[in-house]
Amino acid sequence: MGIVNALISVVDDDESVRESLPELLQVLGYAARAFGSAADFLASDALAATRCLLLDVSMPGMSGPELQSELATRQSGIPIIFMTALRDDQLRATLLARGAVDCLYKPFNVRELRLALGRAIPKP
Repeated sequence: MGIVNALISVVDDDESVRESLPELLQVLGYAARAFGSAADFLASDALAATRCLLLDVSMPGMSGPELQSELATRQSGIPIIFMTALRDDQLRATLLARGAVDCLYKPFNVRELRLALGRAIPKP
């Protein structure tokens, strides 16, 4: 099970992901909030409380990698797990080299998500 009360923020422009992923995260024992854009996430009160960010790579406006850069500039230290429908191993390698915990290819399964979350939020 997840770490009780650890907030996972989901940032994805796909409404179906924003509806289904938080429900799955809650089943796994996490608190979850969803945002439709990077700007919405940055403007929210969830930023300071987020223990892990599930972040779509390609979104209108600020992309996932651009948000990753912005968070690095702010020295936020939030672990990032990217999600993408584009199977691009070079992009994945670049995102991991820039500090992402993982990059999951959509659709991913519960086991893949659990493993990534376990690396992002180590148990005390």
